Amino acid sequence: MATANWLTVAEFCAEFKISRRTFQEWRAKNRAPRCVKLPNGELRVRLRDLNNWLESCYEGVA
Repeated sequence: MATANWLTVAEFCAEFKISRRTFQEWRAKNRAPRCVKLPNGELRVRLRDLNNWLESCYEGVA
C-alpha cells in the first residue's frame, strides 16, 4: 500500500480542520468518505475515495 495514496484519520481531520469526534459522527451518519479498516483497527481514507466524496459535496447552483 503506497502511503501517498492514503490519509490517516488524523491527516484527514487536520486537512479539513475538524475533530476526530466530528469525523466519527460523520461516519456514523454516512457523511464521511469511504474508509478502509486495517487489520490493526486503524482507518485510512483513499485519496480517490476522498475526491469522489468531495465531488458529491458540491451544491447545485440556485
